[in-house]
Amino acid sequence: MSQDFNKMMRDAQKSLQKMQQDMLAMQMELASLTVEGSAGGGAVRVTCNGNSEFTAVKIKPEAVDPEDVGTLEDLILVAVRDASMKAQALLQQRAGNLTQGMNLPPGLGL
Repeated sequence: MSQDFNKMMRDAQKSLQKMQQDMLAMQMELASLTVEGSAGGGAVRVTCNGNSEFTAVKIKPEAVDPEDVGTLEDLILVAVRDASMKAQALLQQRAGNLTQGMNLPPGLGL
């Protein structure tokens, strides 16, 4: 019986190592992918990678009104949220591919 248990433990350790390698590869892939969020019909665009690290902000001159800074702030916030939601969706898609076929208990999948 202890041989079966030892084999089961070795198999579990191999599976864990494989999953860790796959997760690292997924993180590297996500870092290389970009998503863009926008607001105001493209007046404000925000770019981030799949790890939700923001890399660029582009603002068209017509979006800048010195007498209405609040609108520009709102546009930036909407664009950031848009990019963040797209990055999260990308993460969930990639993580879903990684955990597909695994029989994970509820709450452990992404």
